Amino acid sequence: MKQQIKFDEKGLIPAIVQDAVTGEVLTLAYMNEESLQLSMEKGETWFFSRTRNELWHKGETSGNIQTITEIKYDCDQDALIVKVNPSGPACHTGTTSCFTETLFENRNTNFQAKPDANFLLQLEKLIATRKETMPEGSYTTYLFEKGVDKILKKVGEEAAEVIIAAKNRDHDELSLESADLLYHLFVLLQEQELPFADVLAVLQQRHAKKE
Repeated sequence: MKQQIKFDEKGLIPAIVQDAVTGEVLTLAYMNEESLQLSMEKGETWFFSRTRNELWHKGETSGNIQTITEIKYDCDQDALIVKVNPSGPACHTGTTSCFTETLFENRNTNFQAKPDANFLLQLEKLIATRKETMPEGSYTTYLFEKGVDKILKKVGEEAAEVIIAAKNRDHDELSLESADLLYHLFVLLQEQELPFADVLAVLQQRHAKKE
């Protein structure tokens, strides 16, 4: 491995840290040979601080440890992508990602980005926040207050609506009802304290078996 990786003249290599589930880029840090070796041995991210000139273990003081799932290197062998399961915010400011500010956005284009499936993970986080804070007037709060029987009833009702829309070949209605079903399913998963990542893992395992 060491022979494959090219460190720069200062003995460093840039490491792009990416959420293994959402694909979101969390931060850009640097590793030297020792921190890379520690990262692989410990299964958690270790970096080299260029300002402090020392090794540092992500989450050692904050508790926001990043558990590594995979490390890849690019075709030039001089950059890394480190896929992680973060236990908290990646940025010292408290945000999930260090990349929160927009430098440029091209508004002079007709291109429309396709909806991002990662929004489902954002939805999961939003519902989890609603469950924790229970803001007054929120429909999600109402569902959690009513409890699992009410949530199950809504899942059943929305599933029936999906079936009706599909039988009617009504794409617009099917889109709306499917969205309602997914939302209520996510509420149910939160009520059951079952991470959506566990559901994705089952799907991946099934796909891997078929492959």
